[in-house]
Amino acid sequence: MALLLLLLAAVLPAAAVYLCCVRRHTGSAAAVVQRREPGRAEARGRSPPRSSWAPRLCGTGLRLFVHVANTAFGQICLLPLILRLENLLLMRSLDIHEDPTFIPEVAADITEDKSEAKSTADIIKQLLDARSDSPSNGFSFKGIKDYLECYQSGRLTPSQVAKNIIAVLEDCDKSTPPLRAIVQWDPEQIMLMAEASTTRYRNKCTLSYLDGIPVCLKEEFKVVPYHHRVGTVYLGTEPETEDATVAKKLREAGAIIIGVSNMHELGTGTTGCNPNRYHKIPRNPYKPNHFTGGSSSGSAAAVAAGLCPVAIGTDGGGSVRIPSSFCGVVGLKGTFGRISSHGSLPLTYSTVGVGPMCTSVVDAAIAYSILAGPDPPYPYGLKQPKATLSGMCAPDLKGLKLGVDWTFFKECDEEVLSICEKAVEHLQSLGANVVEVSLPEMEEVQAAHVICILSEMRDFLQPDFNKHFQEMNLDTRANLALASQFTALDYITANRQRTRSIGFLQDIFTTVHCILTPAVPSTAPRIYESDLLTGMNDSGFTVRSMRFMQLGNFTGIPGIVVPIGYSMAGLPIGFQVMAKWWDEAVLLRIGLKLEQFRCQTKKPSIYYDVLA
Repeated sequence: MALLLLLLAAVLPAAAVYLCCVRRHTGSAAAVVQRREPGRAEARGRSPPRSSWAPRLCGTGLRLFVHVANTAFGQICLLPLILRLENLLLMRSLDIHEDPTFIPEVAADITEDKSEAKSTADIIKQLLDARSDSPSNGFSFKGIKDYLECYQSGRLTPSQVAKNIIAVLEDCDKSTPPLRAIVQWDPEQIMLMAEASTTRYRNKCTLSYLDGIPVCLKEEFKVVPYHHRVGTVYLGTEPETEDATVAKKLREAGAIIIGVSNMHELGTGTTGCNPNRYHKIPRNPYKPNHFTGGSSSGSAAAVAAGLCPVAIGTDGGGSVRIPSSFCGVVGLKGTFGRISSHGSLPLTYSTVGVGPMCTSVVDAAIAYSILAGPDPPYPYGLKQPKATLSGMCAPDLKGLKLGVDWTFFKECDEEVLSICEKAVEHLQSLGANVVEVSLPEMEEVQAAHVICILSEMRDFLQPDFNKHFQEMNLDTRANLALASQFTALDYITANRQRTRSIGFLQDIFTTVHCILTPAVPSTAPRIYESDLLTGMNDSGFTVRSMRFMQLGNFTGIPGIVVPIGYSMAGLPIGFQVMAKWWDEAVLLRIGLKLEQFRCQTKKPSIYYDVLA
């Protein structure tokens, strides 16, 4: 035994010296690197991205994990192991020669004639008239058309509706459990905007179709006079004095901003779980013991609960489309740069898009037509083509080719797949031609998108991570600790992959107009008691919920989510359509037809009719 101990005492220090001071650590000649031929997709089996293995953490387990993840042991041993198991080190094994694309700003196709016979205002009028003529079977959300009819007929004024909304907001805060959709609101501000709108209706000089319409904006946007907290307890210590561009446009259109909505802290998750003292967890109006989805959680809940027909969110990894799907409303993510994000916290500059979350596709089209367009303070999208609604009034989908990668499409729960397959058949019945396509290198897209969004967040939040670490939610600390693992080489290689993926999509869009997928592979997850106290971290769910979303954020293409049905448990199921850059009009056209597929709209468990 003494001899063995003596041997170990001699060998261990020698091994430590060799590993630390002799052996090369910066690379290995034996490393396996897969070369990617420029412009040519990897020719391997058409397998979708692998599912995550990670466990759901909450309570003491989450506290322990967050502590360890931010220690030397966590950074050197634990998190590299997790990255490997999650396949997030995939980019390190690739040799990609395309130049990196750091900003997915793609020029419009100038060969296409985008002129319209009708103006956008005429198209919206026709859409609203058609919606009022359509029969209503049972429950339906109160949309922009319903508000306009009340105002134009004199049955209600914006001021009367505003009083109803204030009463509802007070009730929301007192209910059990609290809805927590709107986290900051000011009755005086609401009434000021409503009274101004009432005067305009009285004088017959309204500003737009949004005049007098209640709207809310995600707390990520600056909105006077609210605190710009972005889901935290430490930001926005003073009331905001300047509006974000989208808030300014909504005011100019005459909308009534009823407040700012809840969000996942700093946009770092897809559940909407935010247990801190200023926010608490918003509830899904369809099932209050289920999450709304995130990170634009409060915006989706506000629309689904009837507080307003229009809400604005941001989408860096499905943050508009995931909560829209979970809460049974329409969510539109515009082309990268289509709607200005000036005045929102620039958490991730290359993956984020701004978009409306609405009661219907027509409402989304109205909001989109007002918000879209170049904005000089915002450097992206300055050369974008004019935003149009061309083709929305077409009676069918004849002439459209819709692409489906069935292998990718089927990576979802059985009840989600079943209804989504029927939705594809419905679109075919309206004259669309469904074409099978292959979406190449989706596993690379998944890894590259995570690298880009987390690296950009970690970069921007570095001062906060140092100074306000203890004030952050546990899952935010865990995600930013994980983001610390990515290197400059990872980020550059991920953006080389972005160049490849954009090129592949450009080829695909020469043969089809759109790409169809389910919105989210599952329905909204349940809220547990421990989540209310410590929050939760479920990277497996996060990765899975973003499965159909990441391509749009990574490459900048637009996407729309439309509710098409419900699970056996009564939770909403959504369907996604993506199109080429700047072609939101075709998304809205197809979305309008998808609404016809849903035979009925179920009334949420929490719903307020502010027009009653």
